[in-house]
Amino acid sequence: MQVKEFFVLRFFRLNDPYRLLGVLLLMIAISLPMLFGPIALTLQELKDMVLGEALNDGRVLYLQLIDDSPWLAALFAKWIEFIFGRSLSARHLFALLILFFQASYFALALIRNKAYNESNYLAALIFAILCFFSFDMLSLSRELIASTFLLFALNILFKEIEFKVQRDETVLNIGVFIGIASLFVFSYALFLLGALVILYAFARISLRKALLVVFGFVFPHSLLFCLYFFRDGLPQLCDFFYNTNFTFHTIAFVSWKSLVWLGGVILLFFFFSLVMLNREARFTRYQSQLLQVMMLWVLIATIQITITRERTPHSFITFIPPLTYFISHYILLIRRKWIAEIMLWVFLFSVLGVSFAARAGKIKAVDYSNLFVPASANKSLVEKKVLVLADDWGSYENNKVGSYFLNWDLSKEIFEHPEFYENIILINESFQSFPPDVIIDRNGLMEKVFVRLPLLKTQYQIKVPYSLSGREKIYVRRMLYNH
Repeated sequence: MQVKEFFVLRFFRLNDPYRLLGVLLLMIAISLPMLFGPIALTLQELKDMVLGEALNDGRVLYLQLIDDSPWLAALFAKWIEFIFGRSLSARHLFALLILFFQASYFALALIRNKAYNESNYLAALIFAILCFFSFDMLSLSRELIASTFLLFALNILFKEIEFKVQRDETVLNIGVFIGIASLFVFSYALFLLGALVILYAFARISLRKALLVVFGFVFPHSLLFCLYFFRDGLPQLCDFFYNTNFTFHTIAFVSWKSLVWLGGVILLFFFFSLVMLNREARFTRYQSQLLQVMMLWVLIATIQITITRERTPHSFITFIPPLTYFISHYILLIRRKWIAEIMLWVFLFSVLGVSFAARAGKIKAVDYSNLFVPASANKSLVEKKVLVLADDWGSYENNKVGSYFLNWDLSKEIFEHPEFYENIILINESFQSFPPDVIIDRNGLMEKVFVRLPLLKTQYQIKVPYSLSGREKIYVRRMLYNH
């Protein structure tokens, strides 16, 4: 086989938008086992399903549904549940289309902003491959939607650095996009600081323009404050959204060891790209600035991932644009085309090989167990509205949430202290508005509630104690129990 017959790299180096169809077909081919094979439900997917169902039943987030989900993430979960229900295949297919949009958008942004010496669509291919470094990247997560708005902000940053004459509306849009992203994933607010540093360092932004960026960020949050002000819900908004999400505590669903194994090949290629760029690259001043911007973006994403609420493989989606930029540069700078072609194939098969092997359990160092919904002791409950007085998401796998109390960490104090007037009033209102069919009481907390709400006690009957401790009980509404 002659060198000229190597075709993949040459195919994507052409400046032809139809090359994006090749990216789409490749992404579909890679995702087929995930779309049509056995699908395991992840914990975050179940949370979004239950959250969307609760909101579609008419509850108001933070007021009638105690949860810490960011407002736009909850609204998105509501729409998705209304359209797709609990269909995982439909959700994964929609996520695939969003990932393809991101890959296409970023590749076009690099072409428009002349990031490389030649216009090509190799970046779209690299972006697509990186999107499959772990199986859960295909989930329709809040990080996926939030990162789309960060891409919009990054594209504007490229333009502002190039022209250095900031128009008010474009500078404002940077803040707006980051503000919207932070209403999906609150820790993405850190990218506001990163955007200001980038604009000051490379575009010499004035104080007035910097304040415009900040105002743009605050604007969507101000609208949210106004919405809850007119609903008399500002205390709940602050307690259940801002206070709980403004934290440096991270729940790790995967260990750093697992992440290193999943991303080891990617890190290796990233290192190769830094060496190659230092030795071989010949940049214009603007291209050199873009490289520094991408390095800063990696730094910001690294800080963000250390303070994010939940660390999963798909939490690293903010690293994909800069990694795409560097790895594409590395392959394009290889002078011998046959070596570049081989390195592209090595990158493709190694990233996907590790991903599929890890998902199949062939790599013991990668532990996905905490990502999935834990088994529940209440598998017999199906299609009921349940109130779980414990951190047991498995009980929602085949059921909906009853009452206001979804997040147990936020609800625990309410049930542990029913002696406080506002707590017992909230519980009573919850049962009047959205009564659960079944109450799963792990620690005997409902006994204190029933003492203060004797009328509520008459509506429920103990079905069966299912633990030798004597404190764990299941309460069923009398009409269902008699039926």
